[in-house]
Amino acid sequence: MALLEIDGLSVHYGDMRALAAVSLEVEEGEAVTVLGANAAGKTTLLRAISGLVPCSGGSITFEGQEITHSPAHERVERGLVQVPEGRLVFPFLSVLDNLRLGAYTPRARPQQEESLAFALELFPRLQERAQQMAGSLSGGEQQMLALARALMTRPRVLMLDEPSLGLAPLLVREVMDRITAIHQEGVTVLIVEQNVAQTLKLVDRGSVLENGEIALEGTAEELQASDEVRRAYLGI
Repeated sequence: MALLEIDGLSVHYGDMRALAAVSLEVEEGEAVTVLGANAAGKTTLLRAISGLVPCSGGSITFEGQEITHSPAHERVERGLVQVPEGRLVFPFLSVLDNLRLGAYTPRARPQQEESLAFALELFPRLQERAQQMAGSLSGGEQQMLALARALMTRPRVLMLDEPSLGLAPLLVREVMDRITAIHQEGVTVLIVEQNVAQTLKLVDRGSVLENGEIALEGTAEELQASDEVRRAYLGI
């Protein structure tokens, strides 16, 4: 049984269909991507999995238990954690306070100091800026803070929404390297991205979402070799 299973998931915003019968599975320990252009439904998919938008059809199962209608905070407590597009750090709190807020759940609280040590080891730049206001960090540093704050929750599945958005190429590589390091520590990763070339270097397999539907699936190598992916997303 997959750690996370999405079966026939549909989402509507009023009369507008955002997702149509989307199905995918994420096994424990995998890194999986969902690729697609703007407005393909990628963010809606993550928000539905997180419990932030209601589903109009289908089901979401996590660790063998259906959570389709569970509230968002219960999903976080179970270890299903999203890093949203745009980072959404608390700008008027310090880096350290932002990190400690990530360990607010009963599940994460007992291991807060261990999680903090790991996060700061993984992101040494945050250690240097621990007392600095989060809003004064660069875009890349705020993305690192958002990733580190998510790690404080002790995630079973870490869901990332466009982590490279708005970053300079050098920072994109650094952020992707950190995501790879997180995955290598045993965290299951589900990443939604438009930066196809970088993302396919770090995942095991992926799906391509078009107009709210799964258009293509395969291993990272298969997607890299796909003429459709190369034309539409890699510019080849």
